[in-house]
Amino acid sequence: MVVGVPGMDRVVELATVVRSGFMESRHFGVALAVDPGGEVVFAAGDVEAVLLPRSTAKPLQAVGCIVAGAELSDEDTAIAAGSHTGEDRHVALVDGMLKAAGLDREALWCPPDRAQDEPTLFRLIAEGIGPEKVRMNCSGKHAAMLKAMVAHGDDPKDYLDPQSPVQRVIAAEIERLTESSTGIVTVDGCGAPLLGMPLRGLALAFSHLATADAGTADNRVAEAMRRYPELVGGKGHQNSEVMRLLPGVIAKGGAEGVIGMATPDGHAVAVKVIDGNPRATTALGLTLLEKCGYDVSAADELRALPVLGGGKPVGHITLTI
Repeated sequence: MVVGVPGMDRVVELATVVRSGFMESRHFGVALAVDPGGEVVFAAGDVEAVLLPRSTAKPLQAVGCIVAGAELSDEDTAIAAGSHTGEDRHVALVDGMLKAAGLDREALWCPPDRAQDEPTLFRLIAEGIGPEKVRMNCSGKHAAMLKAMVAHGDDPKDYLDPQSPVQRVIAAEIERLTESSTGIVTVDGCGAPLLGMPLRGLALAFSHLATADAGTADNRVAEAMRRYPELVGGKGHQNSEVMRLLPGVIAKGGAEGVIGMATPDGHAVAVKVIDGNPRATTALGLTLLEKCGYDVSAADELRALPVLGGGKPVGHITLTI
């Protein structure tokens, strides 16, 4: 039996896509907003349903790396918590983390990939440089895990083993932050262990990060994301833009239609789109923050979702929550 995202009887419509007056698509899923005490402000669908958070879990995994002993600067922490776009600045940070651990790029076990940043991508193609592990958007997380392994005195070759000491610390920190334990351990697209968690747990984790006491691993991750949003994504990346336009907010999306956000006072939101399409997730997250009473008007440009035809708007994506 395959266990996964909730069935259609446990999800609700989150957004519709209309093209030239024609209903082209409908996105269903689950969405939740909680207050600083974890009480529900808004819920749509089964918020206890277990999901795979994908890269939305990276801030949580970064906490685990720090607790396990990785010595990370604020910039290191931001890129460990992010999905970078492969810019040269991002690569330099990953290389620096590896060098500090006495390692090189060969230690990375994430798959090789091309930069997502278009100017960087085109330049590298022109230079004849193909996909590289260090350009993969998860290489910052992998470098932090490797630093933790070395600091812990373990063989870095085992850093992706779910039973390695560092991965067990990361799992324990995730369970602490989400206030849940599902027993579900899968493999993420980058090869790292990935824990299943309820949507409510994901929202609670972001709330805990946003309000953590100064000096704690939780606070260090949140502050690094706030200070260096361009390392959590990259130029023009929606996660980075949310944090740039709304200083103090933390935001991290993941593959397959997942996103988490939190305000400085601990209001937090989480979304899972069941068809895996992420095109409305940022707008959904911002709308949920607004339902919490937070002013997101500075980021209204990220909620404008035109449907294009011939390069011109011919419709729109409308949120239905």
